[in-house]
Amino acid sequence: MDPLQFLVPLDWLSVVGPMLPFAILVMAIANLATRHVAHKRHVEQGQNGDSVDSYRPHAFTNVGLLLLSALFAIHAPTGGTILSIVVVTMLVADLFELESRNVEARNDMPIEAPKSSIVASALVLLYAAYYALFFVVADVWSGSVVA
Repeated sequence: MDPLQFLVPLDWLSVVGPMLPFAILVMAIANLATRHVAHKRHVEQGQNGDSVDSYRPHAFTNVGLLLLSALFAIHAPTGGTILSIVVVTMLVADLFELESRNVEARNDMPIEAPKSSIVASALVLLYAAYYALFFVVADVWSGSVVA
């Protein structure tokens, strides 16, 4: 008996736990798509002389990734913690990149792509794909493929 089972009922997590990597993968792909749309929007705002504001769907995918990675850390502690660290890194990079876009817009500079956020979100996507799609390479990885 787990002593925390009365504090936080986690029986439902054992049911949805195996599906979490797929949900994280879908959310990571959506995050990259919204990042692209947000960058286009930031460029338009910068050309109009406006300040750059956050893109709500992208903020939703950021928060969704954070919540899903926290749930995954409860279900699979090692992989979930690693994923959570990468997601938090991506969120911090997003905050700094948004402020950088604001500085560029205020100083009439060309709006650059958020390079560090793109790299961090690509790492989140790769790690999520590793966990969600490991069954594709499991035989090759374990060396049990017979030619």
